Amino acid sequence: MAARSSAIRNAYRSLRVPTARVGSRLAGLSPRCHPVSPANNRMVLRWASSTTSGTSTNPNFKVNLGERSQKDGGLECGASVSEVVQSTKEAVVALQRGNAAIQPLLAIIQIGEDDGLLEINRKLAGRVGLNVAQICLSKECSEDEIIEEVLKLNEDPRVHGVYLHLPPACLTSRVLNTIKPEKDVDGVSDLNIGRLVRGDRSTGFVPPLSSAVLDLLEKHDVPLERKVVLLVDGDDGGPLGVTLQCLIERSGMVALKSNWTSSNLKSQADAVVLLEAGNLDVPSSWLKPGAVVIRCEPNLDTAEMSSESGLEYLTAAYRIKSVVDSCSRWLQEQQYQAWTLRSLSLQPLTPVPSDIEISRAQTPKPVERLAEEIGLLPEELEAYGKSKAKVRLSLLDRLRTQPDGKYVLVAGITPTPLGEGKSTVTIGLVQALSAHLKLNSFACLRQPSQGPTFGVKGGAAGGGYAQVIPMEEFNLHLTGDIHAITAANNLVAAAIDARMLHEATQSDKALFNRLVPSVNRIRKFSPIQISRLKRLGISRTDPASLTPQEVSKFVRLDIDPAKITWQRVVDTNDRFLRKITVGQASTEKGQIRETGFDIAVASEIMAILALADSLDDMRSRLARMVVGTSRSGQPVTAEDLGVSGALAVLMKDAIKPTLMQTLEGTPVFVHAGPFANIAHGNSSVLADKLALKLVGRDGFVVTEAGFGADIGMEKFFNIKCRASGLQPDVVVLVATIRALKMHGGGPNVSAGAPLPREYVDENLSLVEGGCLSNLRKQIQIAHLFGVPVVVALNVFKTDTQAEIDLVCQLAREGGASSAVPCHHWAQGGRGSLELAQAVSEAASEPSRFQFLYDIQSPIVEKIRTIAQRVYGAADIELSAEAKDKIEYYNEQGFGSLPICMAKTHLSLSHMPDKKGAPSGFVLPIRDVRASIGAGFIYPMVGTMSTMPGLPTRPCFYDIDLDPVTEEITGLF
Repeated sequence: MAARSSAIRNAYRSLRVPTARVGSRLAGLSPRCHPVSPANNRMVLRWASSTTSGTSTNPNFKVNLGERSQKDGGLECGASVSEVVQSTKEAVVALQRGNAAIQPLLAIIQIGEDDGLLEINRKLAGRVGLNVAQICLSKECSEDEIIEEVLKLNEDPRVHGVYLHLPPACLTSRVLNTIKPEKDVDGVSDLNIGRLVRGDRSTGFVPPLSSAVLDLLEKHDVPLERKVVLLVDGDDGGPLGVTLQCLIERSGMVALKSNWTSSNLKSQADAVVLLEAGNLDVPSSWLKPGAVVIRCEPNLDTAEMSSESGLEYLTAAYRIKSVVDSCSRWLQEQQYQAWTLRSLSLQPLTPVPSDIEISRAQTPKPVERLAEEIGLLPEELEAYGKSKAKVRLSLLDRLRTQPDGKYVLVAGITPTPLGEGKSTVTIGLVQALSAHLKLNSFACLRQPSQGPTFGVKGGAAGGGYAQVIPMEEFNLHLTGDIHAITAANNLVAAAIDARMLHEATQSDKALFNRLVPSVNRIRKFSPIQISRLKRLGISRTDPASLTPQEVSKFVRLDIDPAKITWQRVVDTNDRFLRKITVGQASTEKGQIRETGFDIAVASEIMAILALADSLDDMRSRLARMVVGTSRSGQPVTAEDLGVSGALAVLMKDAIKPTLMQTLEGTPVFVHAGPFANIAHGNSSVLADKLALKLVGRDGFVVTEAGFGADIGMEKFFNIKCRASGLQPDVVVLVATIRALKMHGGGPNVSAGAPLPREYVDENLSLVEGGCLSNLRKQIQIAHLFGVPVVVALNVFKTDTQAEIDLVCQLAREGGASSAVPCHHWAQGGRGSLELAQAVSEAASEPSRFQFLYDIQSPIVEKIRTIAQRVYGAADIELSAEAKDKIEYYNEQGFGSLPICMAKTHLSLSHMPDKKGAPSGFVLPIRDVRASIGAGFIYPMVGTMSTMPGLPTRPCFYDIDLDPVTEEITGLF
């Protein structure tokens, strides 16, 4: 609650006041400013403090005093005004008791100076504790200018009510319906009027004048059930008459409608309400003795308005009440909302069609509807088309006090080159949890790279009847995050080469003059340059005060070309970019050097995106990235290059997770996709944190780790969980009989080649060998971290029942809490019900999570711990280069970072052909590198390529576009 209050205070401080206006400081809502003359269509912003003034009334429905017929004298409103004001004041106090910073705020758009009606409202607002903002427009303002102001107020979270104090000619339907219904406290929009007519008073607002008239009618002496009320309107009628008639009839009274030209009115009424009466007298034939007459017309007589007995006061009191009600509703919306998820039905076909055919056969819900179903607010969503949207990180602050749900990690045994279906299992599991068991669940997946999509692997949206839809959007560009990473990464690369060129061709003085130029005869350091000065130990911030030695120290990064660790990236498998030469043009003045390209998902910026827990954290991590070493042996960072702020700008949208859905309409976050060999191979911390808040205490978040448990799961625990502070409840270990046969001694398999007979025919001995080696070892690895394991056997059509039963039996004997066959590929969520139940049961066990090593242990010992306890090695062997790097990182203070092993995913060892569970080998560490911004050290085990190549026949041979329907073909 304190965090939410802080957010509200910050929102108040950040009100944007256009330069063409006169306004007040909003931090404390200073007293109302005197307006300037609203000439030449300029606008004036005025704020009224709750300690000095108040709100306004609506000239759209002009009001006046109630009166009795001549026999009964006047009808007083004073008691009702006092009651409404007092109850509203108590409501404000109750709101502020738990939200000290909240202040209900009514924004008024008006034309011209204040009138008596505004004075009434300010007087009452001051008594209630309501803040009022007045936006004064010129008399010549256009409809579009009014709408522009309304739209700004709609999006301002501090404003709880919008009221238009404008001439009737300005109150067009277009203007009235621009107001957000939840801020339309005068109930003038078509939606709010429609809600009232339908009988829904809980979500909309009753026009204040209607509430005031009804208040008077209810206090009239005649009992409600016998009271007859005559509503007299103009020729065309109006919304006030409609709303009053509905309210009167629902209160048990009888409503009669007429107009001044009616000649056949014979019934006498207990009350007459004159909606557009002018100054005409009410015929006595219309009135019963003692009848009340209420004129809805302004009375601006100063003497009479000084008394709180008029309908003007009562209308203003009800308007203020609506503002407070709106504020209360807004606060309620900020709380956790129960899900109203509507699942989409599936009708699986046999044989199972292609993934893209299945995806196209299902119509996804509009993303706005999905967001509403899972408790997201409209302002937390940034739609990208109809079926995907970015989710703003403000959600974390809004739900900060909400307990997290259960945290489930999907990992796998050591895979074949064909993959074992972790993504498919993840999707099938959440479909079973949400669509069938009715438990809130979220899948958190990595964003696929364009490299494998067009290379050999194909799409990564799951498969069969367990996939993310639309699958072509999932696999192609999505919301552009990888493109943002590419742009940011290559900006750093360009900055490195440009800085080296300029330092090589300019004197210290020339460099300083260009880096700190004089603008309008003023010379100053930028904030990012001041940060560099501080790191250099230079406290002075006046450019003229630096000594020549300090100037040289400031302008010279002196990067060693042979020790640049930063490469350019592109999101395409392109083997010919693995090693290139740059700087060969004559304009580069001999600054030639060898470098290369990585695939975009191998960029450190991708790893940072996946590990950052806020925009500020991402900005700090980007600044810390080490791009090379100076000739004196000092690390050179992105902050030294002056580029870190620009990187944050390029990444400001990429940091928001993308919301999509499964085939059965359950929610999915797609975010980040770090290279699983070089980086940690997991989706983002932020996606997991947002999802854990949204599912609620009893919900489930299912996230996926790359490759086998020895790589993706180990890095998830030791790196991602350290960064996030989250603790997993269950590990789902995915296995296939195909992979188990390979680890049991079966022949190698390769993508695109037919499977050998051993993988098609039943072979229990191979299955048993794989279970007793690789499967058992991967279960043991999970137990090192104290997390229960559920084995999910991803069933293929070639698997026999005997093989399935054997795997489940041996998995349980090997330490798994449960082991179940999964048929989600062919059946969707219904095929993973047994898995969902097993996960739910395992998640109820007490958590005993622990890290594998102490983060303060020496780098060598952390590497050895992983090699021995996770991989099964006897020991490690460090190359001379690796030893030198470790010594250097220790000297630079990087020794306490976690370890991210860069190793083949095809074996528990460093040898891809060694299947099963090798042991007794010595793990060679040929090099040790660091991703300081991401926050880990990565030892290189063997030769790891960070730029894949295209196969002889890439996937793009099958991908095409129908120019008529624009449908994509051949995408998996």
